[in-house]
Amino acid sequence: METIYFGGGTPSILEPKWIDFLLENLKRIFQLNLKEITLEANPDDLTTEKLQAWKSVGIDRLSLGIQSFDDEILRFYNRAHNSKESIEAIAKARKIGFEKFSMDLIYGFPSQDHQLWEKDLSTALEQDPGHLSCYALSVEPRTALGKWEKTGKFEPASEDFVAEQFEILQAFTETKGYRQYEISNFASSGNEAIHNSNYWKGLSYLGLGPGAHSFDGEKRGANVRNNIQFIRAIEANQIPFEIEEMDELDRLNEYILTSLRTSWGLDISFVSQTFEKDLIQEKRSEISKFQEQGWLVWKDNTLSLSKSGMLLADSIAAALFF
Repeated sequence: METIYFGGGTPSILEPKWIDFLLENLKRIFQLNLKEITLEANPDDLTTEKLQAWKSVGIDRLSLGIQSFDDEILRFYNRAHNSKESIEAIAKARKIGFEKFSMDLIYGFPSQDHQLWEKDLSTALEQDPGHLSCYALSVEPRTALGKWEKTGKFEPASEDFVAEQFEILQAFTETKGYRQYEISNFASSGNEAIHNSNYWKGLSYLGLGPGAHSFDGEKRGANVRNNIQFIRAIEANQIPFEIEEMDELDRLNEYILTSLRTSWGLDISFVSQTFEKDLIQEKRSEISKFQEQGWLVWKDNTLSLSKSGMLLADSIAAALFF
């Protein structure tokens, strides 16, 4: 094991002694050669005591759920923190000795112009966290936002508006020396997330806890999401795990999908050697069309998306599926 990632829900509300307990058991059970231990945290959970405890047990990277630096938007998202706490969070963590950070931001909030988003980006990059993860606001059916949209209380931004904010994001981060190494992820040199990069490279990973996903290189699976069902199953000495079998084409298509999201792109030789598929020959017309549109770049036996192509990543990947 090279990386550990304590992810959402909100592991920062857990008492540090339980983080320590989990890490000690992982050391006991697995062979560890750790390069990175990340913990997701809300800014309002970052007390000096917790930060010191996390640092002492080996946490070396914090992923902060900032979402926005606008207090009205934070209230709309029903977040417990405010913008002042977000700014103070990194300063407090740096004082304790943390050096690696990531900030989560959400774009696409409907407004008259892009000033709110530009201000969020400016404020975030002023803190120079080293890493940004930025996601478009999505409206899920069974959430409060979904209900508000259905009843007319909330109207999402147009696709064009969201696309414009994505392009602003690309421009802002580039001027600050942050490389877009994956569609939603931007990092200054040496600050790319090792854990997430391994996922996009198709390496195996093990998910522990309710709702956690795993992949062993051939098949994937997920633990039951319901906490009560999960606990009861463990008490009955069972593993509440559902396996999704993947054939060779499933694995190839997943590689196409994940590799095209990255700056290193899709390795044509890897596809040929691993899956015995001639991607260039079999998908020549699709590749040519995307090249002509300026969305796909073919260089050094690698296919990668251009900046404008990243807006259409899923549909381009789908067109190259077998």
